Amino acid sequence: MTKLRILLTILTFIVVFTLGTAAFMYARGYRLNLRENSINPTGLLVLKSDPDGAQIFIDNELKSATNTTMSLPPGMYDIRIEKEGYISWIKTLEIKAEIVTEETAHLFKSAPSLTAITFSGVENPTPSQDMSKISYIAPVPIKVATASANLNGYGLWVMEMANLPLGFSREPRRITDGKLNSATWQFSPDDREIILDIAKLSYLLPISETTNEAQRVNITQRKVTTLKLWGETEKTRLESHVNKLPIELKEILLNNASSVVFSPDERMIMYTASASAKLSDNLIKDFPGASTQKQNRDINIYHTYIYDIKEDRNFLIDNDSKNLITKGGITTSAQRRLAFFPTSRNLLLAEPNKITIMDYDGTNRQVVYEGNYVAPFAFPTVSFDRIIILTNLGAEDKLPNLYSVGIK
Repeated sequence: MTKLRILLTILTFIVVFTLGTAAFMYARGYRLNLRENSINPTGLLVLKSDPDGAQIFIDNELKSATNTTMSLPPGMYDIRIEKEGYISWIKTLEIKAEIVTEETAHLFKSAPSLTAITFSGVENPTPSQDMSKISYIAPVPIKVATASANLNGYGLWVMEMANLPLGFSREPRRITDGKLNSATWQFSPDDREIILDIAKLSYLLPISETTNEAQRVNITQRKVTTLKLWGETEKTRLESHVNKLPIELKEILLNNASSVVFSPDERMIMYTASASAKLSDNLIKDFPGASTQKQNRDINIYHTYIYDIKEDRNFLIDNDSKNLITKGGITTSAQRRLAFFPTSRNLLLAEPNKITIMDYDGTNRQVVYEGNYVAPFAFPTVSFDRIIILTNLGAEDKLPNLYSVGIK
């Protein structure tokens, strides 16, 4: 009996060890090749989509539906994800042995819907620093621009960008009244105040309340000091973010870059090079399953890049960024604007006659809107199912208005 128990114990150990090893090898991506009677290493590909239920094509062959995991031999694969009514997501991926490669395809409607937000005309819509608000002027039409005209409804307004199903969770609110045609303004670093410039005079306005024209606080004499304090606040905030980064990258962002912007989840950094530099390899330990897309470690002046902090990857996004706006309001005649989408994994590029959403590595560029609008006035919203554009829909005799474009 004793020998039988020992034998059963040994057999149990062998079975458990064998099954455990097989499960471990399977989880690592090893698969049995019956044709060659061998066990070969594979990589795991995890594909998700938003919305889900899309078809997966690998090298033009239909394989499965999204939200699935499949094993593939190491190599390069052309991946296409399709869903009826949406623009196809296309990318080339490298599958590596024993590595999990994961991608989430954000799909956008091929026929977006337009809904008017404003109706009496809008001038110079400007986003706040965190992209949670848009400020704009409701300009006074020339035909009523007289001292005795009723200016009710005209002035500087602020609109919340969050929660936009069919309308807004909060109505746009007027910050100040009066005739403000061609006025300029800018948000404070904390997005709680605005400096409004009109006819060589400057006013400081809180955005949480309405300040009538007669009650505006004139800060013309101390505007330079106020802007200097705002600049120091922004610099301190930037330094607090980059202090956590590798020293070499920190030096580049502080000394060789302009318009440094962190993604909403603070994993990505968008920056435009103000001088050429070289980013060394392996600033952090190699990350299993990191992006296999082509990156650029040679940094060239006037080029815009995205740096992935987690994976230590640096991607070229735009190679002619002299007139590309990546931060702040529209203060130049530039007609191109680049901004993070709220997913943090996508970017929105506004150009004349088209608006493109791309992956953070610059691939999979999908034109989500093509047609008449006032470039580069196109903005992502906190609820990423839509964007905001400025357009008169081709009616040249009418003032443009803000429209919500449903892309999800």
